This record gives sequence, structure tokens and C-alpha cells, in this order.
Amino acid sequence: MDSTLAITYLGALVLLLAGVSWLVIRQILKARSLENVISELQPKLQKEKGTPEDYYQLGSVYLRKKLYAQAIALFNKAIKEGGENLPEVYNALGFAYFSQDQYDLAIKNYKEAISLQAGYVTAINNLGYAYEKKKLLPQAIEMYEQVLVLDEKNETAKRRLTSLRKQFVPTAS
Repeated sequence: MDSTLAITYLGALVLLLAGVSWLVIRQILKARSLENVISELQPKLQKEKGTPEDYYQLGSVYLRKKLYAQAIALFNKAIKEGGENLPEVYNALGFAYFSQDQYDLAIKNYKEAISLQAGYVTAINNLGYAYEKKKLLPQAIEMYEQVLVLDEKNETAKRRLTSLRKQFVPTAS
């Protein structure tokens, strides 16, 4: 009986250590992947003019690393250069501003992304959340409703809309 219990504990410990090891290795690989992108693009962009996609890609890496000021500068360069993925760049720029609690700038950039690509669900969802943070609940509700028209299975919009409807009681006019 004692040996069975010891083997069970040992097995549980080995499984726990294997799980933790897997998570650590996964984090190391992600960080290494991000660092590889930085080490490839940063020197290139310092030496020569890059493509809008280069600026966007490096800005996205900085965004994941929470280096918002650097990301914003790169996204602005990508916008200046133009390119095909401008809606995504404006959305990412909005997210960088949002992450710094600059909600007005975030809203401006989310709206620009949506104007460039009608039906851009991610940007509309982000715009709703920015409105929500600014306590503009009717506008936030409208955005989440728009998301659900475009993507009725969007769980984020469903959850946020349900929460907002509980908080917001429209005033009678």
C-alpha cells in the first residue's frame, strides 16, 4: 500500500514537472522567435528604407513585447509608406494607444481601420472596448451589436454586450 502511494505521488510529480517544463520551453521558443524577427529586421531598417510590411512586422513584435512607443513609431512609418495591410496597421496602432490608456487616439485609429475595411470585426470589437473604457456605453453597445451582425458567434462581443446591457439603462427622451 505504501509503495503504491509513493509511486502515485512520484508519477504526479513527474507529470507536474513535465507540464511546467513544457510551458517554460514554449515560452523560451516564443521569446526566441520574437528576438529572431527583431535581429533580422532592426538592422535592415536602420541601414535602408523598409517595406510597410517590415515596419508592421517589427511593430507587431514590439507590441507583443509591450514596447508601445517603439511599436507606435514603426506603425506610423508603415502608414506613411502605404501598403496593402493598412487596416491591420491602424488596428495595431489603435491597440498600442489603447494599451497606454490613450483611448481617444485608439478610437481614432480603430475608426480609420474600419473606414479602410468595412466589416473589420477585430477593429469594430476593439472600438467597442475603447468606447467602453471611455464610459461611452451606448456607442460601445452599438459596436458590439455590429460585431454580432457580422460574426454571430463572436464570444467576446456576446460577453461584453451582455455585461453592458446590465449596466446601461437608456434614459427616456
